[in-house]
This record gives sequence, C-alpha cells and structure tokens, in this order.
Amino acid sequence: MSRYIFTIFYFFVFTFLLNLFILGANGDVNDHLEKGKKLLATGQLADALTHFHSAIEADPKNYVAYFRRAAVYLGMGKSKAALPDLSKVIELKPDFIAARMQRGNLLLKQGDFDEAKTDFENVLTSDASNSEARNQFDLTQKLIQSAQEADDSYKNADYTKTIELLSTIIENCPWAIKLRELRADSYLKSGDFPKAVNDLKATAKLIPDNTQAFLKISQLLYSMGEADDSLTNIRECLKLDADHKECHAHYTKVKKLAKQLESIRDAISQSNWNECLNKANQVLKLSSDPSSHAFIYRAHSSLCTCMSRGKSPAKETIDKCTEVLDTYHVSDAEILISRAEAYILNEQLDAALADYQRAHETEDSNRVHDGIKRVQKLIKQSKKRDYYKILSVRRSANKAEILRAYRKLAIKWHPDKYEGDDKKKAEKMFIDIAAAKEVLTDPEKRAKFDGGDDPLDAEEQAQQHNQFQGGFNPFGAGNGQGGFTFRFHFN
Repeated sequence: MSRYIFTIFYFFVFTFLLNLFILGANGDVNDHLEKGKKLLATGQLADALTHFHSAIEADPKNYVAYFRRAAVYLGMGKSKAALPDLSKVIELKPDFIAARMQRGNLLLKQGDFDEAKTDFENVLTSDASNSEARNQFDLTQKLIQSAQEADDSYKNADYTKTIELLSTIIENCPWAIKLRELRADSYLKSGDFPKAVNDLKATAKLIPDNTQAFLKISQLLYSMGEADDSLTNIRECLKLDADHKECHAHYTKVKKLAKQLESIRDAISQSNWNECLNKANQVLKLSSDPSSHAFIYRAHSSLCTCMSRGKSPAKETIDKCTEVLDTYHVSDAEILISRAEAYILNEQLDAALADYQRAHETEDSNRVHDGIKRVQKLIKQSKKRDYYKILSVRRSANKAEILRAYRKLAIKWHPDKYEGDDKKKAEKMFIDIAAAKEVLTDPEKRAKFDGGDDPLDAEEQAQQHNQFQGGFNPFGAGNGQGGFTFRFHFN
C-alpha cells in the first residue's frame, strides 16, 4: 500500500513540474512572438527573424511562428526560404487561408502552375466569395493555356510568337526558371544574343551554384565580342567550382584576349599607333575559332582606325578600311570616319565627304558634323590655293619633307635665278611657295589649313573672326588690303 502511495506522489510531482515547464515554454514562445512581431512591424527584419527562430525551437508546432518567419523571409526577398515555412503552416493548420494564398502566389511566381492552382482551389472551397483567390485561379488557368501555346510555337520554330507569349507569362511569373530558359533559347535561335544573356543571368541568380548558366553567359558574351563581361561571368563560374574544366579552359582564352583588347584601348588613348597595330594583329592570332568572329571584326576595325590616325600610307589605310566594310557588310561610323580621313590625305575629297555623310546615317554626333563641314571647306579650298599641291607634298608630309620641297622649288622659282622669260610668273610662284612653307611649317597655321581655313586669306579670316587681318608677304609688310607689296634687291 505504501508503495502505491509513493508512486502516486511521484506522478503528481512529475505532472506538476511538466506543467510548469510547458507554461514556461509557452511563455517564452509568446514572448519571442511578441518581440518578433514588433520588430517586423518596424522593419528590423534580421532581429525579428532571430526571435521567430527561437519561438520555433521552443515550440516546433506553433504555426503562427512559422507564418511570421515566412513573412520575414518574404520581406528579405528570400521567397525560397519562405515556401517551406508556409507549407509547414498549412500542414499544422490546413484551414489557414492566408498561408494558402501566400503559398499559391509564390508558386505562381515560380511558374509552378498546378500546385498554385491547387492552393487557390482549396481557398475557394473554404471561401467561395474570396475575390483574390478567384482572380488568381483564373489567372493561373490563363497562364497554363499560354504556356502550352508557347511550347507549341517553339516546337514549330515560331520563335517570335514563342517570345511574345513567354514575355507575357514571365511578367506574372518572374521566378519561372524553365520559362526563362525557354525564352533565352528562343532569343538565341532568333539571333538576339543580348536578350538571351539577360534571361540566363536571371536563371543564374535563381538557381544556386549554377555553373552552367555562367559558362553559357560567358560564351555568349564572348561571341558578341564583349571580352570584359565574358571574363567577369566566367570568373563567377570558377568561384562556384574552381576545378570546373570547361570554365577554366574558357577563362584562359578570354583572359588573354581581354588583356590584348585593353592594350589596344590604352594604345589609342596614348596615341601610340604602332603599339595599337601590333596588339590588333595579336588579337587576330588569338581569335582563330568560329566563336571569335566579333573579335576578328574588332581587330580589323582597330587596324583601320590606328592606321588612319597614325597617318599610315593613305592607300593602305583606305584598302584596309574598305576590306572591313565590305567583308562584314557594315556601316560602322568609326571605320567610315577613319577611311574618310585617309581619303583626305589621298586628296580624294569627294570620297571623304561621301564617307562622312554615310557615317551620319548611323551616328549623329559633333565629330561627324564637324567632319562634314571640314571636308566641304577643303573641297572649296581645293579650288583656290592648295599649299600641299604648291609644294607637291602629301598631306601627311612631315616638316623635313616640306622644307626639302620648299628649298628645291625656291631655287627653281626665285626671281633672281629664274632662267625663263616670264619673270611675273616666277614672282607669283615664289610667293606661293613661300606662303606654303610658312603655313605648313607652322603647326597652328597648318592645323587651321587642314581644317579647311586659309590662315593667309585675309578676306576669309575677316569673315571668320569679324576682323581684318593682313596677308602673308615673304618680302615685306602687307599693303593692308590683303594684297602684297614687293621690292626685289638682287646682287
């Protein structure tokens, strides 16, 4: 009998302690829930999350704690973390309509149409008048039909229609990975690589450790000629898997090419034209596979530009730029401008004007407008006095070449030494030769002349500067009227 009483006593003691423990645990849970609720309301999401974690640890069957933690995850943009919590809420309390609506909406955004549809149906079963559930259910039905149409269009190779349908669906389902992958492939098959890259970038963010997405993005950017962006994305692949063979091989190739392209940009910025030509030729050697098509074009384009700016022989520059334009069937403003400048050096002013005008069709910029005006001035100038032609030198001639030409012609046409009968002609020629030497050996005046203005044309300068300037006189002061007064003294 005493043993029986002893057992009953310990049972009551155990029950009492258990109730105290439960009451204490419930008190802790409620305390965490209340604190977490207040922090959530003030936007302190990280702190609120800590309290909801603690509440769930204290009571793993408290559906309110799961629901509020899901709300925090959603506020933090972590929808994937929120889904399991919402599912746990529904498991613990199947009639919790708010949790079902929230989960249905998330599933819909992910493109999980059947599961989303089931959630909305369950809500309508419990509350047929729920307008939000009705709208979302109808939308889901419509999107399921559109997705089927998109799939059919893709199979029929109607990529334009596929993209149109998928774009409408993705507006409502931004996290739908399969739909984005399908649209990316449709963009690729349509030749729209940039938009394909955008969709693949979205999938790379949606799928953890998505090395294949980063590899594909990098390869596409490479084929587009975007070496720096290609390098950035292939590095992301290697961050996820340093031993990824395909990513490592592609990284090695892109890194070398990106370095050469950077060297070309540096050479151009420093006006180092020989270095630019060397690096462009190196890019051509590195770009041997079919996917390097864009880099081959860029290298040829750089050769054209650097030959033009470096004052390479005009004929060679014209041939290179023409080769690029004809081979790639493009109207690249940079190449057209480079060829136009070479045409100017080659005294083909009409061809230069045509190139600048063609460049204007694709680039409405100050450099194009200024180029057109300059060539028009040069054409007008060519009908007057052309200092390059007077000395019989090319526009690319350096100062030493100009002085040699001047000395040779000055000896021939100096009125004191001219052997012909027409002394007036000799005087005129000598004046023109001296004027040519004056302009072409003075950097400022030569630049002005190359821009289409004659710095020794008093009338032209007066029009431009709205003031009168005297002309050039190799023998003495001007007469103040733009003409010249000459006094010859021969020994």
